Amino acid sequence: MRKEDLRIVYMGTPEFAVESLKQLVTGGYNVVGVVTVPDKPIGRHGSILSPSPVKEFAVSNGLKVLQPTNLKDPSFVDELRALNANLQIVVAFRMLPEIVWNMPKLGTFNLHASLLPQYRGAAPINWAVINGEKETGITTFFLKHEIDTGEIIQQVAVPIALTDNVGVVYDKLMLLGGQLVLETVEAILNESVVAIPQERLVKDTVLKPAPKIFKYTCCIHWENSTLSIYNLVRGLSPYPASWTTFFLPGEKGVVVKIYQVEQLLKEHSYPCGTILSDGKTFLHIATTDGFINVKELQMTGKKKMFIADFLRGYRLKDGLFAK
Repeated sequence: MRKEDLRIVYMGTPEFAVESLKQLVTGGYNVVGVVTVPDKPIGRHGSILSPSPVKEFAVSNGLKVLQPTNLKDPSFVDELRALNANLQIVVAFRMLPEIVWNMPKLGTFNLHASLLPQYRGAAPINWAVINGEKETGITTFFLKHEIDTGEIIQQVAVPIALTDNVGVVYDKLMLLGGQLVLETVEAILNESVVAIPQERLVKDTVLKPAPKIFKYTCCIHWENSTLSIYNLVRGLSPYPASWTTFFLPGEKGVVVKIYQVEQLLKEHSYPCGTILSDGKTFLHIATTDGFINVKELQMTGKKKMFIADFLRGYRLKDGLFAK
């Protein structure tokens, strides 16, 4: 097929999905429609409607935008079909019904932020970092009934440094994802795709899931190892952020989000969660096999701050607890 005959419908929502759409537009591809979520009510009374990042980009580039509340709604399906697209691309969107993903002649492919079949699910980047992986990647694959299980088109591996947080990995994958989407479209146009069923890759392999992140997922359990806590913090930083509760002088307990830490591995006899501090420059919290050195945090209702700034407001003494 010639490039000029290709008609693409793009589906996505967050910032991660903007890069791939941007590269399609910059590359001169004919994006005949963009499907994203309805505008989100914000503000005290929900009177302000906030568009998704994908919609903002689409509108600024004069692209047609569809915002269905129900992907099976006949009126939406008819409107989508009227666009006469022969290829659909999905990046960080919702699960599609078959009537949608099976519509275009060339199929529908998805960009997923992991090396499938590993880390199927809603939060693959977070879980790869939380689990201490040294490598992750991006995958394009054709959609089928079961989520994240379709035939793999292309993959690119990306190293994860021990100092990387999820924000750093997110940015790497976002940029490379845009490039991989273009390469996948070109391969489809050239009819050079050799899709690989994921079933071939799961033999004798323990699959690690990537479920949605909830508040309880982000809670730090100080009785865990120093390394696992370190990985949890960086796997949730800068968003949604790990958290704990500080029991400070004169207060029942204060919820604190923690964004940056260091590992201190050494034997000790303190109960897990014990806070050690000189009241000026450092704050260490005991784990099973060492301490977490807290570098950056945020108290409820306050701004993020480095530990020295935090300690200027709270002159902590040894023996307090985090839980």
